Amino acid sequence: MDTAGSTPEGSGWYEIRIQGRLDSRWSARFAGMTLTTGDGYTLLAGPIVDQAALHGLLHQLRDLGLPLVSVRQVHTDDVPHAPHHRDTTGA
Repeated sequence: MDTAGSTPEGSGWYEIRIQGRLDSRWSARFAGMTLTTGDGYTLLAGPIVDQAALHGLLHQLRDLGLPLVSVRQVHTDDVPHAPHHRDTTGA
C-alpha cells in the first residue's frame, strides 16, 4: 500500500541482461532505459517506476524471443548518475 511520500513497491534502478544483441534502434521501444551490448549480450539499465512496469518490460523482452539472463535491482549508490530511489532489496 502506498502512502504519501512513499515509493511504489518495486520502483528503482534495474539492470536486465538478455542473451543476444539489440542495436540502438530498439532504444525507443525501451524508453528511459540505456542499451549496452557486448559479448553476445544486451544490458538494459534504467529506472522502473513499479512492479507493473517491470513486468511489462519483461513481457516485451519475452515477445522478442531473446533469453533472459538476469534481472537485478541496483542500489543507486552503485550507479553513476542514477536518480536516487529507495532500495527495496534490503541490501
